[in-house]
Amino acid sequence: MPSVKNWVLPTLTAVVLLLGSTALPAVECVATPSPGSVERKAILDALREHSEDAVSREIVFVVGALKVCSGWAWLHALPQSPDGRDRFEDISALLRKTHGRWHVVEIPCSEPDNPECLGEPGYFARLKQRFPALPDAILSE
Repeated sequence: MPSVKNWVLPTLTAVVLLLGSTALPAVECVATPSPGSVERKAILDALREHSEDAVSREIVFVVGALKVCSGWAWLHALPQSPDGRDRFEDISALLRKTHGRWHVVEIPCSEPDNPECLGEPGYFARLKQRFPALPDAILSE
């Protein structure tokens, strides 16, 4: 018959490891903050503030994609005039929340055939290299 010593230590070790792994905080990601939410408004306002153009402050952003996770946001939007008559070139942006405020970190270029621009293979991988803390959950090729 095996002694208590032979099974107690391995069993306790397994329990501690199991409890330790479940105690790690889960990363909660929001696919898209709800229209009208404080978070969504703050992100879109940061994008408006990023431009020094007075006209851009009046822009309405029709959100095509907005993913937020761990203080990072990736946005793709279709800017238009408040009355919807004038539409502008769509925009993508990477934003970071620091000290309780959203800030634009990068607005990628969209030139065709430029390997550094959005839409080129590996763009998101290079973005992730520059910002290692950037969660994969908000990025999509």
